[in-house]
Amino acid sequence: MQFVDLATQQKRIRSALDERIKKVLDHGKYIMGPEIAELESRLAAYSGVAHGIGCASGTDALLMALMTFNIGPGDAVFTTPFTFIATAEVISLLGATPVFVDIDPVTFNMDPSLLEKAVDALQRGDETQSPLPKGQTMPLHPKGIISVNLFGLPADYSAINRIANANHMFVVEDAAQSFGAEYDGKRSGSLAEIGCTSFFPAKPLGCYGDGGMCFTDDKEKAGILRSLRIHGKGTDKYDNVRIGINGRLDTLQAAILLAKFDIFPEEVQLRNQVAARYSEMLEKAENLTTPAITQGTLSVWAQYSLLAEDREHRARCQDALKAGDIPTAIYYPKPLHLQSTFKPLGYKEGDFPSSEKCAESLFSVPMHPYLSEKTQGEIVSILKRV
Repeated sequence: MQFVDLATQQKRIRSALDERIKKVLDHGKYIMGPEIAELESRLAAYSGVAHGIGCASGTDALLMALMTFNIGPGDAVFTTPFTFIATAEVISLLGATPVFVDIDPVTFNMDPSLLEKAVDALQRGDETQSPLPKGQTMPLHPKGIISVNLFGLPADYSAINRIANANHMFVVEDAAQSFGAEYDGKRSGSLAEIGCTSFFPAKPLGCYGDGGMCFTDDKEKAGILRSLRIHGKGTDKYDNVRIGINGRLDTLQAAILLAKFDIFPEEVQLRNQVAARYSEMLEKAENLTTPAITQGTLSVWAQYSLLAEDREHRARCQDALKAGDIPTAIYYPKPLHLQSTFKPLGYKEGDFPSSEKCAESLFSVPMHPYLSEKTQGEIVSILKRV
């Protein structure tokens, strides 16, 4: 059994993939070929924004987004410790400081009430309200927020954007796992000043390598993002107007994504059907908490994650599934504030209890659009026996 079944999807669209790839091989424009602009236009329209800017990875998308806001040393960017390292990594890469905010234990996304406390705590220098980074060589100023849509579910952007506006901060939407999701009638990618997604192969819309995209309605920021991805390019490749990166999306990957995008809206529906079956089947399973969907949101179910009682209970569930040749995964076994690379920030165990609880108890089961009801029944049957 596959955790994410890309083979079945590929069989379904193989002829379209072959045709798209052959077209690139025929025209030979492997860097910034016409498929890039086509993909950007189609995905921006789907997300409900004016501009899509393809790039080399989801990490580059986040990095470029922060670079448009000119963050650097002395700037504080608030984000969650319960995410992949890329979210906070890009903050540190630019010399700014990540300030962690705990998650809502129900949605696994940043808790807006705790975000508000953290911003106030930083402004007042009062760590009794919220854990803060220690040992900083200069005063920290609240500059922005990176909010993560974990497992495909959008965070509470109404509250997050309100807090940002009240404190003159920007918001970047980390939509690496949530392309196609919806919040309050708007699609992921359009929920903040800049939205960033990833096309890593296991994502709901994934290519066959690395890839990413930024989304924005801001024409000026879109122009800066296009410049940043090509070494800060100005009017031509030898007119560099800013420091940028080599962050271009490959034409072949864009061609693959175009073939996949043709069936993507249907796959979102199928993912939701699979998730609904899981939740219904597991409704009476003891000691397992199924994922919540908040009012006014649509998840794309990048993962279907279950909350066990504790680390031991999770291990028993995983062992039982493994014995039945059923793969599982743990996202994320160690929160960022406890990882060695962020040790200089001075955070300690107990600072973010909800993130730490999820790291000990959360595990994910197979999730993709082509998961059959019979297969789901086998998975649930084993979990119920545990």
